[in-house]
Parts: sequence; structure tokens; C-alpha cells
Amino acid sequence: MWADLLRALALVCVIEGLMPFIAPERWRETVMRLANVAPRQLRIFGAVMIAVGVVALQFLHHF
Repeated sequence: MWADLLRALALVCVIEGLMPFIAPERWRETVMRLANVAPRQLRIFGAVMIAVGVVALQFLHHF
């Protein structure tokens, strides 16, 4: 189980690093725009992403 968690975290690092590597200026602009988003909106977005991830994991677990 721990090995799977570490693999998943490593994959997150790879995915998170793609945009700064491929398009650093665009990534910087996006981060600067996100700094102006209200905390409540960010929290809602985070909650939706967690829910989507959990549903996707459950879906993939059955195949």
C-alpha cells in the first residue's frame, strides 16, 4: 500500500511539473491570477477536484 501511495505522489510531482517546464511564463500568469481568487472559491474547487479524484479512483478500481 505504501509503495502505491509513493508512486501516486511521484506521478503528481511529474504532472505538476509539466506546466512550469513546458510554458513557464503562462504558468506564472496563471498562478498570479489564482492569487486573486477568493479563498472560498479555491476551497470549492479543491473539494470538487477531491471528489472527482475519489470517483475516478473508485471507477478505475473496478476495472
